[in-house]
Amino acid sequence: MVARVIDGKVIAETVKNRVAAEAAEFQRVTGITATLAAVLIGDDPASQVYVRNKERACHKAGLRSVLHRLPADISRMELMDLIAKLNQDPSVHGILVQLPLPKHLDSAMVLDAVSPVKDVDGFHPQNVGLMLQGRPRFLPCTPHGVMEMLKYEQVATVGAHAVVIGRSDIVGKPMAALLMQKGADATVTVCHSRTRDIAAITRQADILIAAVGIPRFVTGDMIRPGAVVIDVGINRDGDTLVGDVDYESAFQTASAMTPVPGGVGPMTIAMLLQNTLLAAMQSVKA
Repeated sequence: MVARVIDGKVIAETVKNRVAAEAAEFQRVTGITATLAAVLIGDDPASQVYVRNKERACHKAGLRSVLHRLPADISRMELMDLIAKLNQDPSVHGILVQLPLPKHLDSAMVLDAVSPVKDVDGFHPQNVGLMLQGRPRFLPCTPHGVMEMLKYEQVATVGAHAVVIGRSDIVGKPMAALLMQKGADATVTVCHSRTRDIAAITRQADILIAAVGIPRFVTGDMIRPGAVVIDVGINRDGDTLVGDVDYESAFQTASAMTPVPGGVGPMTIAMLLQNTLLAAMQSVKA
């Protein structure tokens, strides 16, 4: 068996085109341009690339993007002051604080300071709670992007056994929660670094989602023949970007899988745009 490639770039373009059309209509009716404020602290090269890609995607979809570049040694109080100002600014609908932050800043404290109604990443505890209850304000971008991919590819989740490798607050936990929500109706197993005989569990998966942050962790012999494999990981191996799945061996076993790059990554940005537009729409209703 040779897998078909799930092209995240193509799927993301359909989402972006939909957002662009809806954003143009929203602007026509209200005169408001949905606006994302990005906060970039320090000079981490990867973070700068991510933010630049998000800016370009915003402009292409007809959204406004405002970038706040801050020095790596900025104090917690200065950062909190900026976030407070953005929270109060009616022209800003979504706030993105690019991670990772410098070590002297408490990420949880910073992310909690973002207003829940502008938290387009879906990281705020209030938004996480609403998601778990099945009445979300915003869905976290990467897990939501994966769900959109599965829907686009017509992968049946109802009754399927989905195995998620990784338990991070950003991907693993919300991914499991979305898969088990009514409507998705998957049976979900979450594996992590202390899972015993992890391969025995991953081989049971109809849908295998790798978000463990270890290059090529999932090999072909860990995959049930015919499973759908979603690789959320992005790791640097020398000058090459690789996922959490060993692509070559997995490709011979899975029925469908995402590449790295060009898989989940573009979907994360697309869902960020969708959340920003949704935040702007909700601000009018408030």
